[in-house]
Amino acid sequence: MTENPSENPLFQSPNSNNGHRPSEAERALELEARLPLTGWQMEVSKGLEYGLEAADSIRDRTIPTFSRGELPHYAGINTFMKAPYLEDVRRVGEYDVAIVGVPHDSGTTYRPGTRFGPQGIRRISALYTPYNFELGVDLREQITLCDVGDIFTIPANNEKSFDQISKGIAHIFSSGAFPIILGGDHSIGFPTVRGICRHLGDKKVGIIHFDRHADTQETDLDERMHTCPWFHATNMANAPAKNLVQLGIGGWQVPRQGVKVCRERSTNILTVTDIVEKGIDAAVDFALERALDGTDCVYISFDIDCIDAGFVPGTGWPEPGGLLPREALSLLGKIVQKAPVCGLEVVEVSPPYDISDMTSLMATRVICDTMAHLIVSGQLPRKQKPAYIHPEAQPQLVAWT
Repeated sequence: MTENPSENPLFQSPNSNNGHRPSEAERALELEARLPLTGWQMEVSKGLEYGLEAADSIRDRTIPTFSRGELPHYAGINTFMKAPYLEDVRRVGEYDVAIVGVPHDSGTTYRPGTRFGPQGIRRISALYTPYNFELGVDLREQITLCDVGDIFTIPANNEKSFDQISKGIAHIFSSGAFPIILGGDHSIGFPTVRGICRHLGDKKVGIIHFDRHADTQETDLDERMHTCPWFHATNMANAPAKNLVQLGIGGWQVPRQGVKVCRERSTNILTVTDIVEKGIDAAVDFALERALDGTDCVYISFDIDCIDAGFVPGTGWPEPGGLLPREALSLLGKIVQKAPVCGLEVVEVSPPYDISDMTSLMATRVICDTMAHLIVSGQLPRKQKPAYIHPEAQPQLVAWT
């Protein structure tokens, strides 16, 4: 696995050997020239076949009558980045990455609305192309991506919804497709990790959690709510508490009940100040050292409110003083490129509180960046299922009492 993009042959410039260190832009220009156009050409051909050739007055003959691809960005059906909708979820293992929505906000303790998160993220994702300039990645050309739609959650019933979520994520994870989950409130962190743990056998997963809130108390308002996922996830033997790393925690919304659990279970926390003072690279090293200590893979849970509230107003429990977007994306990218990542969830996007889709767009950027860094690090596309995926579902194993 490549740990530094500069060590990847794709990032080497012809100028590298004559004493000139190429700029990021120079490398990006060279990388784009090496990318194929096969995926785009297939999309055009399929569009013309399924969507009919354009009217005679249209000069660009790659344009069909009915929109069947990336363009125009304002048209089409709202799957994530207009990826194929996979109605038959039994075929999910045929794809490298599977997007799945979890429209659940019954675990919210203050402002509801995250049940519309998957819709909001999918809608604004149409704004993006599959190509990233700086990284020299084209998702359409380098991986296969599908959208399997949403888990059927049960309104006002967390536990039944959790059972549905765990079953759905276990199915995707065990297929070998990389699961990307669109939340939903953060209560889903427990059932998503539980779904992964069912197919780990005796392997272990570390959790890297981006958030302003610890989310480690046992119950809230007498239930397992969005403040509670990591108490219950780290009850499972496959997800040890010592491998829970929490980045960005702080402010006036970190309940003391949860802090006590962090202290008792020896979890790992960096505040925003810690990250700024240590520096991004040192924070990444801290996260990887602890999340990978005795584990086989890493699950990333990205709560959008880890970013300063001024940039992500559309969330249920905003907290000023969070990470800047560039800091959060840099942390995420360095972690993904250096860790065996087994899944990603992006939670707490609440479109009813959003402004100009800014928060949903930030979530889209987190997802696209993650896929790009998985490609750069050689984790995608997968040539075979990772060794940590156990084919048979295992019972839930409880480590804490």
